[in-house]
Amino acid sequence: MNLQHLNEPQRLAVKTVEKPCLVLAGAGSGKTRVITQKIAWLIRQEGYKASQIRAVTFTNKAAREMKQRAVELLDKTEAKGLRISTFHTLGLNILQREYAHLGYRKGFSILDAKDAEDCIAELQHKDNPETELVKQTQHQISQWKNEFILPEQAINQAEDALQQHHARIYQAYQQQLQACNSVDFDDLIMLPVLLFRQHQEILNQWQDRIHYLLIDEYQDTNTSQYELIKLICAMRHKLTVVGDDDQSIYAWRGAKPENIQRLQQDFNNLSVVKLEQNYRSTGRILKVANQLIAHNQHLFEKKLWSASGPGEFIRIQPCKNEQDEAQKVVIDIVGKHFQNGNSYRDFAILYRGNHQSRLYEKVLREHSVPYQVTGGTAFFERSEIKDLTAYLRIIANPEDDRALLRIINTPRREIGATTIKTLGEYASWRHQHLGAVLHEAGLEEKLSRKGWYSLQRFSDWLDEKRREAEQVDAMTLVRTLISNLHYADWLRNTSSSQKQADARMDNVEELISWIGNLQKQQDDPTLDKLVSQLTLMSILENSDDDQTANGVQLMTFHAAKGLEFPYVYLVGFEEDSIPHFQCQDEQGIEEERRLAYVGITRAEKALSISYAQTRQKYGEVIQCEPSRFITEMPADELEGAEHGHSNLSEAEKKERGMDNLASLKALLSS
Repeated sequence: MNLQHLNEPQRLAVKTVEKPCLVLAGAGSGKTRVITQKIAWLIRQEGYKASQIRAVTFTNKAAREMKQRAVELLDKTEAKGLRISTFHTLGLNILQREYAHLGYRKGFSILDAKDAEDCIAELQHKDNPETELVKQTQHQISQWKNEFILPEQAINQAEDALQQHHARIYQAYQQQLQACNSVDFDDLIMLPVLLFRQHQEILNQWQDRIHYLLIDEYQDTNTSQYELIKLICAMRHKLTVVGDDDQSIYAWRGAKPENIQRLQQDFNNLSVVKLEQNYRSTGRILKVANQLIAHNQHLFEKKLWSASGPGEFIRIQPCKNEQDEAQKVVIDIVGKHFQNGNSYRDFAILYRGNHQSRLYEKVLREHSVPYQVTGGTAFFERSEIKDLTAYLRIIANPEDDRALLRIINTPRREIGATTIKTLGEYASWRHQHLGAVLHEAGLEEKLSRKGWYSLQRFSDWLDEKRREAEQVDAMTLVRTLISNLHYADWLRNTSSSQKQADARMDNVEELISWIGNLQKQQDDPTLDKLVSQLTLMSILENSDDDQTANGVQLMTFHAAKGLEFPYVYLVGFEEDSIPHFQCQDEQGIEEERRLAYVGITRAEKALSISYAQTRQKYGEVIQCEPSRFITEMPADELEGAEHGHSNLSEAEKKERGMDNLASLKALLSS
């Protein structure tokens, strides 16, 4: 197998098989190429079967791209059985095989964040009706699961009354999930770890299935994910992890960059390979990035370099206020578009928080510039999609109370709020899930005749759909559901216009297409497996926006990770924005610096950094300070104001500005 198209460190990373391998892959250094080439090397040169290899990453989009690139390197026979997925899909695969060992039943449901929040809110209300800490409790429970801390440990380790409260809710929440035969997103990692720790024979079986493990974006792993990696690889020590500690920007959701250090401790024959040649950015962009990130502490030192030449100076743009900043950025984009013929998709505006997009959207619209905002309502979060997936969930899992409550009166079927409240109270008194008590005589006594008969019609209809699900595939079942529910009419009646109703029905058709694709991908496409996969996709697809639209891309620094653009504008580059005012301790500042580093290294050709000198907040005009990170950049690579070097005199700058403006006016009037 010829690896001549790889550079020397890349070839070393691919060929290192006998030892566990850590690949420190700097931004734009070709990490996906290394992973996919290594998969091909393992199969063609090392004698592995594709089915013995597992590669994991963090998003469906990254997994799809990696799978596509790996398959292109192999013939059909060689690629048969190759599994490349997200961490959570791997966890789901494990749970779907081994659920009984953890006390779950076939067809368990996966709660999304909103369902989990609703469940916690109910438990919180029972514990203390005055408590309004639902989001905080949900975040704490997620953190505990990411740290592989079980409810009993959380209770024992609680340091104050608030922690005790969170821990009690955590314990009740896990009991409620089990009772409803449900898991949440974090359980997809925590429960397999628990399973493997408790059942050595099952761990051995999975170690026999996965002979070689490759992990992408390793710096984003949390404690539970690391434990899962360590358990799977404990027998053979056959793994390659690829990551960059300088791009670890997810501590707020449990990521542990120190897992790189743990890897050294637990795999003492670890081989470390650094990928430092950058194929994306110019030399000046990389010099600025290198000098900025050098202010952080490092376990391994690395310095990005490029063979593509120095490129343009990095422009620092002070602005009077936020309106002035938005106008200058947009006018600069319009100028480059007309003068150089750049497509609008070549430009990206990056900011620290989603709220910062609004002003840029307004100014872009005023200049008739197309744009796309990453971070809007995700496909699976749309109400019509959540409705239909809830129907599939309750058909597959009769114990899924969250799904039942969503669709019990959608579309309306004369089951009112009083009937639903009585049903909930009765089920709670009986310590049963809602579906189990729908036909009980005790419930009939508590309901009006109309409410009782409406519930019976609904329950009988669900039973009929469950029987139907055993006879037909999921795609056919969904089409029958839509017809039975007169769902298109329901959308027309609940939409603000026919156009909106048509768009919502288009979303429904897209969902059906998704289900059809999932059926083709699975060997045994049972409804419960399809529903679990669909729910997991709905959680993971949240950030997988299409970047192909011909418009200026607007997104946060976090959302930009993994992407690249010829021209990048980092806006709102001020103290209390980046670094954020909530991240002022040493650890927080280091993560914010990594976030700035990620933003800088998205740029291929040119980088502009701007800040407002005043900004309106809460009705008052406040003075703003440029981010301290600007002073940490090499002054001789910066152009603009007092922050750096410029090859032009003030007179030359003024003359060049007038020439540019004249050229732009001529183009616009032509």
